[in-house]
Formats: sequence, C-alpha cells, structure tokens
Amino acid sequence: MGKYVIAGNWKMNKTPAEATALINEIKPLVADAACDVVVGVPFVDLPAALAAVEGTKIGVAAQNCHWEKSGAYTGEISAEMLAAMGVGYVILGHSERRTYFGDTDETVQKRMRAALDAGLTVILCVGEYLTQREQGVTNEVVAMQTKIALGGVSAEEMARVIIAYEPVWAIGTGLTATNEQANEVCAMIRTTIAGLYDQAVADAVTVQYGGSMNAGNAAALLAQSDVDGGLIGGASLKAADFAVIVGAAK
Repeated sequence: MGKYVIAGNWKMNKTPAEATALINEIKPLVADAACDVVVGVPFVDLPAALAAVEGTKIGVAAQNCHWEKSGAYTGEISAEMLAAMGVGYVILGHSERRTYFGDTDETVQKRMRAALDAGLTVILCVGEYLTQREQGVTNEVVAMQTKIALGGVSAEEMARVIIAYEPVWAIGTGLTATNEQANEVCAMIRTTIAGLYDQAVADAVTVQYGGSMNAGNAAALLAQSDVDGGLIGGASLKAADFAVIVGAAK
C-alpha cells in the first residue's frame, strides 16, 4: 500500500511563537519516525513553522489555497504564494471548509488543480455526514467526492496526492469509526482510484484515516490493511500524543 504519512491539522490554533514552541517539542520525539510527518498550520504560522522544521524531515502544510494565481480575492492565498514560501503540502476539502465556508466538490477540484500546478502535494479530505452513513450512501458519497476532486489529475500527478478519509460525524466529536469501518471506506477509495487510473496507482496512493484518531486508538487503526496514516486534529496539538501516533505508523 501507500507510504505512511501522519499529518497534524492544527486548524485555527497557535500563534507563531506558540507554533515554534510546539514544533520544537515535537522534533526530538519524531526524529526516528518510520513515516512521513507533516504539520498543517494556520497561514500566519507558516514562516515560523518553516523555520522551525529546517534541518528535519518534517513537512509543512497550509490548510487551504485559492484556485486563482492572483486577483481580487480578499483574504485568500494562492498555491503559488505557498510554493514560493517553501511550503510543500496543502490540505484541501476539509469538511469544516465545506460546511462553514462554502467549499463544494467543484471548488475543491479547482483548488486541487491549482495546488498541483504549483508543485504542492495535496492532502485531499473526503467523508460523509452522519445522516448519509445512516442512509447507507457512504460509499457513493465518498467515491463521488474523490472522483470529482481528481478530475483532470494525471496518473503521474497522483504521486503528489494523499487522500484522507474523514467521516464528518467523527471529527472533533470524540466518535471514531470502528477499525473495520475505517478500513472498509479506505479500501473503497483505493478501488475508486484503481477504476480511475490502474491498480498500480491505487496501490501507491496514501489513504489516511482522520476523525478523532488519538494516542489511544491510533495503533489499531493504523494496523488496518488499507489505512496508510492519519490526518490528526486535536491530538496533533499535544506533542506527546502526536509522537505516539507517529510511532504507531510502522
């Protein structure tokens, strides 16, 4: 399967000084990580984070980007701006962006195209709401989100795409998909990728689970056959907990 990637999504937390302090706390704990490690920080923290990770293998992600290179888009940040700073990753399509800020499958696809064109690696978030799971349409919803987001993405570009399955009902709620539920949907995502490209691309893609993964449940989730890592929310703000999750990614 794909290589293991553990990424922290800090959401709207930490000032630049606090970001530096947290990364400095994390660095020695993950120095021997057997997986890729990424911290996804607020825009204002990017310079501090990039400085703090210098000389380490830790990557830095922005939490969004716009689809245009420049223009009259007050408050927005382009993928080119991120790349020019030295940012390597960007998180796109997170359910909080979709729920609170109007992101749609179509705008996520446009952001995806811009990010890949700028040379970034994308962590693409997909996932269903509780009502959709109860209605039995999880696979259809997640497959549709995946297919639309990957519209126009070449097989070669898939080497710079990580897919994070994040059931919306399990984000920040303390609820977690069972190991079997998480693996089932991650496997379905891989099958969807195989249908869009081929089995080799599907086998190589990293499919993460996100949704209240923490120090206590990470090992069991990461032991699943189709779970190649995690997109970590609250636990990524605690250096010791984040290090436990990274350590579980063997």
